[in-house]
Amino acid sequence: MVTVQAGPFPSHKASSVSERKRQEIQRAALALFTRDGYERTSVDAIAAEAGVSKRTVYNHFGDKENLFLVVTQRTFTWMIGLVNEVVGRHLDDLRDAPALEPTLVATLLEMSRTITQLPERAALIRLLITEARRFPVLTEPWRQRGTVTDVIAARLTRLADRGLLVLGDPVEATQHLTALTLNQLNTRSLFGTFEISAQETEKVIRSGVCIFLLAYGPRG
Repeated sequence: MVTVQAGPFPSHKASSVSERKRQEIQRAALALFTRDGYERTSVDAIAAEAGVSKRTVYNHFGDKENLFLVVTQRTFTWMIGLVNEVVGRHLDDLRDAPALEPTLVATLLEMSRTITQLPERAALIRLLITEARRFPVLTEPWRQRGTVTDVIAARLTRLADRGLLVLGDPVEATQHLTALTLNQLNTRSLFGTFEISAQETEKVIRSGVCIFLLAYGPRG
């Protein structure tokens, strides 16, 4: 399974004191922006949480707005990287039709048990919901290539090229797959507010993949 503990701001991997401070500032900012919102989070509070001076925050990021945009984009990019790693590891070498269903199930189960449970993901969702009107730039990744949907769609397209799926629009097919699986779990758990058992999670994933393959599996 993918290792996700380091998070988007791994200060222990920084090569210098300055870089470690930068990572700590970003980690503190994400936590406070998520808890208190953009407007109520002050640079003083971020500095105190990170254990640095206010001047250090300004030296690294210029102002609060830029810091906010940096931490949200960095978190988004990190999340995409995790999805790409998990999906690629399961699906890139898949070529056998009998292995298609169990491999899709394994892929989505790993995503549901790791990536979708991450506090950083929940933080990013909350920030997007609450601050997108103030910062329209936050929605730009959804207008560009490189979202979670695009990462999965690229792999489904390769499976279709190998004759394992029959796709018209890969993005639409991916949206159907996630609607039947991961989005079902999001709805049932209220985006992680309520815990779902491992048995229920697996049942949702297996059922969703089965229905998906009835629509998009190979014919004949």
